[in-house]
Amino acid sequence: MRVLFDGLIAWPKQVAAHFEWLGPLVARVVVGYTFMLTGWGKLNNLPAIIENFESWGIPFPEFMTPFVSGWEFLGGLGLILGLMTRICGGALAVVMVVAIISAKLSDVDSLETLLGFEEATYFAVFTWLAICGAGQASLDYLLERMYANK
Repeated sequence: MRVLFDGLIAWPKQVAAHFEWLGPLVARVVVGYTFMLTGWGKLNNLPAIIENFESWGIPFPEFMTPFVSGWEFLGGLGLILGLMTRICGGALAVVMVVAIISAKLSDVDSLETLLGFEEATYFAVFTWLAICGAGQASLDYLLERMYANK
């Protein structure tokens, strides 16, 4: 049993410790880039996106559309840089909950369907980043090292 533990749990953990900075970096860059681009696209097509928000029943669509689109763009950029990661991740997680409730809820017939939405995957990544932070390869980490002990 000890051999199994060492080979399947302890050794991979030891190897992974050298790459702990890489997981958050990859997650931030992939979802950050995606949301930076979609936010930019929405900001440059506000009339059509406002109509979508109206059809989904989102209140105050003339205000909420540029607000959410701006958060997607700036939040995505923040995630790429690892700047204010917990704030950006938390805000974008809320955006995903609203997206599921407003645009997808009528399609939910099972847990499998709900968890199959890409918004659910984004919600999971954003929640993880909001709780665990940007990791060592980030501006957050650099700023924390500069200012946390002063």
